Amino acid sequence: MLLPTESVVVGTLPVSFVGGYPKGHTFGAVVGERTSEGRDWFRRYADGAIDVPGRGLDEIAAATAGIHAAVGVIERAGGTLYCSVVFLGPDGTLLGLHRKLMPTAAERLIWGFGDGSTMPVVQTPVGRLGTAICWENYMPMYRTALYSKGVQVWCAPTVDSRERWASTMQHIALEGRCFVISANQYSVRADYPADYDTAYGDDPSTVLIGGGSCIVDPHGDFLAGPDRDGESILTAEIDLAEITRGAYDFDAVGHYARPDVFRLTVDERPKPPVVEGPIGD
Repeated sequence: MLLPTESVVVGTLPVSFVGGYPKGHTFGAVVGERTSEGRDWFRRYADGAIDVPGRGLDEIAAATAGIHAAVGVIERAGGTLYCSVVFLGPDGTLLGLHRKLMPTAAERLIWGFGDGSTMPVVQTPVGRLGTAICWENYMPMYRTALYSKGVQVWCAPTVDSRERWASTMQHIALEGRCFVISANQYSVRADYPADYDTAYGDDPSTVLIGGGSCIVDPHGDFLAGPDRDGESILTAEIDLAEITRGAYDFDAVGHYARPDVFRLTVDERPKPPVVEGPIGD
């Protein structure tokens, strides 16, 4: 969470903060086969998802009232689940939605793929907010697309608690000349259902996700964290003028770009599977 100098607050919450991250679960799948138990676990997981707009979103908006919030959620649309981030205003208004473009590894079993239509940078009194979910932060073309939209506060909800993650956050802050908030949960086996089938065993004290949240300034310096000591809320004050100071010698999509050599094309049109109308529209 950030507390900027004008006392407007923006908060970032971790990946799938609402709906849960099923660390270590197989959902009964191996190549070429799914079990009935795994299908029922997926049903349970889908039951905990929210609709955007719709079921569950009002409760989240009420819980984050008074701040600009970027909240990691599991979103349900039809029969598909998405790992998403919702941007909410202090009055609960839905300001934007981002669906993770590329679920990582076994996440592809349970989450659908987002498209270019949900890659917003949201204008707020605290600055322009954008988000990359977990390993999307390793996608250079996605980062460039957000830089081109003038992102000032980069929200990076994650489930990666390895120490090396912090260096990625520093890199993005330096590359994008922006403030970066990386929010990760700290969870132990006891936080999951008693009948939760995980590769990590049943010891209630086993750490499944180890935190590592941090806040980084546009020069790559930590303002808070990384914190791996347990549950916590990190805060820092920011000065948006540091973004301009940083751009003095590096602007990835401005004076340091070479559009005569490199060019990125971004397709932000929605890609629905069914489109009504004549062929070719």
